Amino acid sequence: MTQKCRMTWVLLLGHLWISPVWGSSQGGTIDKILRNCLLDDGRRIFFVADTFNGFVIAQNFWNQTGGGAANNESCIVFLEKNATVTSDKMSHKVWPRMETKGSSYLLYLSEWHIEKKFNVSVLHGRQCNSTTTPDLDGSKCVFSHTVQAFSSIEPCQVRCMNTMTICKDSDYNETICNNIDPGINVEYVVNVTATREHCYNCDQPVKKPGTTYTLNASVPTDGGRLDTRAVVRAVEEFTRWAASCSESSAAFNGGEGVAGVMVKKTDPADVTDVSFAYMSPGDSVSIVSNSYLPTFSRSVTVPREAFDQALASNVSEPYVAMFRLLNMAQDERNSTVLGDEVLAVEMGAEITNLTQQINIHFRNMTYTGTPSCHSWNGEGSRPNWTSHGCRTVFNGTNVSCECTHLTFFAILMSQIAVNETISSSDLKNLTIITQAGCGLSMFFLSIVLFMHFLLRRTKATDTSRILVHLVLAMLLLNLTFLTNNFVAELKSAVGCKIMAVLMHYFMLATFMWFAAQAFHLRLQMNRGPDVRIRHYMAKVSLTCWLIPSVVGIVLLSLGKYGELVIYTDDPADNVAMCWITDGNAQYIVNIGYYALVFIFTFASFIFILSWLYCLKRIKADATQVNKSGSSIVTVMGLCCLLGLTWGFAFFAYGVLRIPSYYIFTVLNSFQGFFLFIYYYTTSHPRETNSGTSGSTSLEGTSRITTIPVDLFNPYDNVPEKKMSSLKTSQE
Repeated sequence: MTQKCRMTWVLLLGHLWISPVWGSSQGGTIDKILRNCLLDDGRRIFFVADTFNGFVIAQNFWNQTGGGAANNESCIVFLEKNATVTSDKMSHKVWPRMETKGSSYLLYLSEWHIEKKFNVSVLHGRQCNSTTTPDLDGSKCVFSHTVQAFSSIEPCQVRCMNTMTICKDSDYNETICNNIDPGINVEYVVNVTATREHCYNCDQPVKKPGTTYTLNASVPTDGGRLDTRAVVRAVEEFTRWAASCSESSAAFNGGEGVAGVMVKKTDPADVTDVSFAYMSPGDSVSIVSNSYLPTFSRSVTVPREAFDQALASNVSEPYVAMFRLLNMAQDERNSTVLGDEVLAVEMGAEITNLTQQINIHFRNMTYTGTPSCHSWNGEGSRPNWTSHGCRTVFNGTNVSCECTHLTFFAILMSQIAVNETISSSDLKNLTIITQAGCGLSMFFLSIVLFMHFLLRRTKATDTSRILVHLVLAMLLLNLTFLTNNFVAELKSAVGCKIMAVLMHYFMLATFMWFAAQAFHLRLQMNRGPDVRIRHYMAKVSLTCWLIPSVVGIVLLSLGKYGELVIYTDDPADNVAMCWITDGNAQYIVNIGYYALVFIFTFASFIFILSWLYCLKRIKADATQVNKSGSSIVTVMGLCCLLGLTWGFAFFAYGVLRIPSYYIFTVLNSFQGFFLFIYYYTTSHPRETNSGTSGSTSLEGTSRITTIPVDLFNPYDNVPEKKMSSLKTSQE
C-alpha cells in the first residue's frame, strides 16, 4: 500500500491520533505500544486485512460506547495478508497474522491473545459500509460511519469474536496445522469466513523436551532407596543448569528412578499454565496441554501465578522444572508413599501462598488406606513430611493434591480405611458436643481439685487420693484435647509431636487410674475399709503414672506421632489433629491397652452391683427412698468412676460407628460432673437423714442411695464395730 492509500485510510477513519506506527523497524518498541493498545479495556479492537503491518488508535470511530480511559477509542490493527516469514520481525505473540486459503480467511492467534480474552472485530474485503453481523452469542457489530475502501471488487465482511470463547473448546487439528508454513509460530487458527466461527488448536498437545541433560554420576542409593541428600543436590544442579540454558524445554536424567522435565518461558508475555504428565512410573515425562491431562495417569500443573512470583523474585527468564523420584528414602515413621513416587517442582525462587494452587493428579490408582497429600522442604537426611499448605481430594481411584507452594510432594497412605470418613455435619455436631462436654468436665474437675487442696479440713483417705489422681489425669486429658487442634493448625512438626505425646500419655494415665479405682474398691470389699499395705499409695501412683510414659517414649522413638487428618465427605471441612499417625499402633496400643483395663473394671463393676443388690435385699425398706432415681445415679457414677463409658469405642464400626460416637461423646461429657458428686459425698462426714432414724447416705457412689447406716459399706471407712452391729441385727 502506498503512502497515499495510507493517508486515505486516515482521512476516512477520521479523528485519529498516534498514527506514525508503521512497519517493523522498531521491533520491540512497536510490540510494547501495540500490547498496551490491545490491553486497554476501554478500546474496541479491529483486525483489518490489508497489504501492510501497522496500527492506529482512532477516536470517535464507528459509534462506539463503553467505559475505559479513552471511552470511545479504537485500536485498529492492519495485518498484511500472506506475509512471508522473513518480512515480519515483530513478535507473533502480540501481532496476529492473516492468510487466505482458497476462499477462506484465516486468522492466526497466539496463546497470549487467547489468555487475554480480547473482543475483536475482524474486517476483510474491499468495501466496508454500514454493516451488521451477529456474533455467536447474539451480540451485534454495528458501524454507523460509512467506510469506503479502494474498490468495489471485493465486499467487506466483518466478524465479531471473543478470543477466549471462540477457542475455548478447540482441539488439535493435525491436518490444518500441517498446512501452515512451518516457519510461522502459531498456536490457534480461526476461520473467520466460515458460517460459524471455527478455531483450531495448533499447539501440539503432547510435546517431548527438546534436549536432555544428564548428571555426570547417577544418584546413589542407600539400602536400595535413593539417597535423600543426593536427590536434593541433583535437583539443585539441574535447576542451576535450567536457569542458564537457552533451550525452551529439556529433559533431566539422573539415573535409575530420577527423571525430570524443564520448560522455560523466554518471553514474559508468553507465560501461561504449564502441565507435565506421564502414564506410569517407567514412562518419560511429557509437556501436555491442559485439555489432554485426563488421558494421563499422573500429571502436575503449575499455574501462571507461580511464574509471576518468580518474575517478581528477579528471575529474568522464568522456568519450571518437575522431577519424578522413585523409591526414595522413607521418613522416620517409614510412611507408605502412594506409588512410591515423590514429585518435586522448582522454579529457582521461593514460591509460596499461591491462590492458584499447584495441582497434582494420580488417576486410576489402586491403593488401600486413606491418601493424604504432604510436602517436604528438602532439609535433613530423611524427609520430614507435613500436610501444611496441601489439600487432599480423593474420589474412588483418583487422588488429587492442591498445594499453595513449591517443594517436594508425596501422597502418604494411612492405615485408616477409605470408607471410614465421616460426614461434615456429623463432624461439626460431634465437635460442638465434645468441646461443650470437655468444658463442662473441666469445670467440675477443677472444683474437685480446689476443694481437695484448699477446702479440705480432714486428712485425706486413700480413696480420696486415688480419686484426685484420676481427676488430675482426666483434667489434663481434656485440656490437651481442647488445645490439640490449635497446635495442629500451627503446622509445627515438633510442636505437633509434643502435643500428641502429651495427649496420649494423659489418656493412658486416665485408663490406669480407672483400673486403680476398680482395684481399690475390690480390695476394700475383701479386706475391709482399712487397707494396710506398706507404701500403698506410692506403689499405686508410681504404677499409674510410669507405665503410660514408657509406652509414649517407645512410640515417640518409633516416630508414630504427628499430624493426622480426619476426613469428611467435604474435603474443605477436613480437620487436622496431633495424634498417632500409624493405624496399627493406634489399634494395638490404644484399643489393646484399654481392652485390658475394660475387662478388669467391667468385672469389678458387675461384682460391686451384685454386692449392692444383695445389701438392698437384706434391708428391703431401704429401697423405698428414691429407689429408681438414686439407682440410676449410682450406676452412672460407677460407670464414670471406672471409665466404662469409654467402652463404646469398641462398637465404633460399621453401622454402629456414628451412633457410638454420639453416645460416647455425650456420656463422657458427664464424667467430670459425676466425679465431682462422688468426691463431694465421700469428703463430707456422714449425716443422718432427717425423718429416718438410724439411717444415713452411703459413702461413695452407693451413698447417693439412702440405706441403713448399720449395713457394712465397702466404700467407707466404717469402724469394725459396725460389722458386729450388722450381725446382731441379722440374728
